Amino acid sequence: MSKFASVSDIDAALAGVITRQGNAVTVQNEAALQGEAMDRLVYNAVFADTAEVRGTCRWLIREIGNAVGCASGSIHGLYMAMGRGEVPPMTVPAVNIRVLTYDTARAMVRAAQKVNSGAFIFEIAKSEIGYTFQRPSEYAAVILAACLREGYRGPVFIQGDHFQVNAKKYNQDPEAAVHEVRELISEAIPAGFYNIDIDSSTLVDLAFPTVPEQQRHNFERAAELTELVRELEPAGITVSVGGEIGEVGEKNSTVEEFEAFMEGYNATLPSGMAGISKISVQTGTSHGGVPTADGSVAEVALDFAVLKDISKSAREKYHISGTVQHGASTLPDEAFNQFVSNNASEVHLATGFQNMIYDSRNIPEDLKQDVFNWLRENCADEMKDGQTEAQFLYKTRKKGFGPFRERFWTLPQANRAGIGQELEDKFVFLYEQLGVRGSSVQVNQHVKVVKSGRSLADEIACA
Repeated sequence: MSKFASVSDIDAALAGVITRQGNAVTVQNEAALQGEAMDRLVYNAVFADTAEVRGTCRWLIREIGNAVGCASGSIHGLYMAMGRGEVPPMTVPAVNIRVLTYDTARAMVRAAQKVNSGAFIFEIAKSEIGYTFQRPSEYAAVILAACLREGYRGPVFIQGDHFQVNAKKYNQDPEAAVHEVRELISEAIPAGFYNIDIDSSTLVDLAFPTVPEQQRHNFERAAELTELVRELEPAGITVSVGGEIGEVGEKNSTVEEFEAFMEGYNATLPSGMAGISKISVQTGTSHGGVPTADGSVAEVALDFAVLKDISKSAREKYHISGTVQHGASTLPDEAFNQFVSNNASEVHLATGFQNMIYDSRNIPEDLKQDVFNWLRENCADEMKDGQTEAQFLYKTRKKGFGPFRERFWTLPQANRAGIGQELEDKFVFLYEQLGVRGSSVQVNQHVKVVKSGRSLADEIACA
């Protein structure tokens, strides 16, 4: 894939596909968006040599989406309808894409089109932004480009996952630790992240004698950050905000903890301001799973009753969608339909797709070994006592995606198509199990497509 040398090159490549006059973009040939023109535009949005070219490509992708009705959206309306009991049982999949972002997102969309689903989320966590080298403006552009490439029309749900307050930093300097999250929110929303999961659950302190006291720092900071989200959200859009009461990998959450959080959060939030639409809880999972000595993943004892009981309170008492399950992608296939039957509103999936890519027969062995050698050289200090090399590589291989992302992106077409098909098949299975077949009907009913964006100059500055 070739790089544009200048903005003039971009205009020449898109001649006959779009026209633009100042900030106005008109699409002349929608069919051409599903071909090489979009492939080249998104490649340059990520890898072009200059900020001017990268930013212009990102801005064009956003404006093309606005022109044809494929734009970043908030799932808030659907989730509040879920809380009112107006939506059939479903659990919305939220997928963290760490590598091959364009191809993986295209596979997600193709799978959604096969089952007529509109309820699916693309997300990236605060930590993943760092080690995958994908800042919000780039990530949003790639996701929108993938949707356009597959001819998708409607709201595109892009989410900031685990926008987390670092507990260690908070203990040293609370305001500085929260400021890091404020800065990330301020970067993400203008980029098109209209779904933000605030994670201040790291601040829960079980040393206090009462549950409200244990949750106090959590709900106060969650409310504070929700206010920031409301200040930044564009006109016509209520950003979907998620809260969290139990840190993943720690003790399982309880209804008492949830209600203590909600009472404190609602009392702290300014009167009349829209609050959270969902709550993340801990049920026994851990991010990425627990690798055994040979690198395989140990089975998890997940307590579905936590999801069901807290979702019941969430819907009946607070009229929000319900519980969110993190760290689920490495669970066995037969577990996924239980999320729907236990009223989880959303499930987060990441490592399982990373594993599929690494384990695919379509990944060249030399690329995989180059990544592993890089990890041995650059992440050796992360190897723990008693850990086997297989366990070490399993836990650290996600960190190879950033340094090698262009090599993954530019794999031969046949390799990427093979991986894409494997992912698409898995997404179809998950959509079916999670009950989102046909959910485009509910999305169209409860979520409006709203044009949004920022100036070309701002997009270039972010690039």
